[in-house]
Amino acid sequence: MRTHTSGDIDKLIIIGSGPAGLTAAVYAARANLAPLLFAGGLYGGQLMLTTEVENYPGFIDGILGPELMEKFLAQAARFGTRIVNVDVTKVDFGGDVLRLWTDEGEYAAHAAIVATGASAIWLGLASETRLRGRGVSTCATCDGAFFKDKDIVVVGGGDTAMEEALFLTRFGKSVTVIHRRDALRASKIMQQRAFENPKISFIWDTAIEEVLGERAVRGVRLLDRKTGLSSERSCDAVFVAIGHRPNTDIFRGELALDDRGYVISPDGVRTSRPNVFVAGDVQDTRYRQAVTAAGLGCRAAMDAERFLEGLELPALVT
Repeated sequence: MRTHTSGDIDKLIIIGSGPAGLTAAVYAARANLAPLLFAGGLYGGQLMLTTEVENYPGFIDGILGPELMEKFLAQAARFGTRIVNVDVTKVDFGGDVLRLWTDEGEYAAHAAIVATGASAIWLGLASETRLRGRGVSTCATCDGAFFKDKDIVVVGGGDTAMEEALFLTRFGKSVTVIHRRDALRASKIMQQRAFENPKISFIWDTAIEEVLGERAVRGVRLLDRKTGLSSERSCDAVFVAIGHRPNTDIFRGELALDDRGYVISPDGVRTSRPNVFVAGDVQDTRYRQAVTAAGLGCRAAMDAERFLEGLELPALVT
């Protein structure tokens, strides 16, 4: 396998090791691009924080999130992807040759795929962290079906929270929205839909102090922000829907980002730089699913291959 030495210019570098980045790596490696993938200190993205995954095609009985990502990683490596388990700390995308830095040194490439994903914003509670995958989730589409005929809590007051709450009414016996303020921030149409749904109720001016339960969620401890009084409410699941944060800090000033920090892409693949492509949740604010991220990774790799073909670069020595 080809190894990196100082002064090398790789054909393609991929930043990120979730479903988007690793799918891009599989396609790029099979196209003989010998991609170099920066997996970061913890590969696998959000699925490494997920237990059972039942909605990824091909796994009839479901599969654990970390196990699924291990399969992605092994498949990418099988076809010749060179995987480096370090984080990219700085980039310079201003020229025909792209420059990237890690704590281990400098790298260069003719093209890059950005697949660094987005991280869910959590409440910051120790109990929330302990019960992730055991009733605490940030994805109703992923985990809602596990809570049929159960009592569900949704935290948040924006469009995302209302979308999650409405979706969860398909499964739950009840859905209670807990919001820190006395009014929703969601759009009027989303508010109306939520208010009119008989399964959804609201608790206002309230924050969650603790998620209760040892091996699974059994309730929440609430703090009334007006009175300062605490109370407990039983429930079987807590869906945190207070937003996501794209992992794009190192790309500020190098790629066009929107006001929330997501990479701007007219088609889900192209960016403001002709030799930089994007895939997955780092630009996808709507779907945020493993299968859609994988599809975007495929597209990014294929477009990167076409771009590199136009440069007529010499074949890599492997």
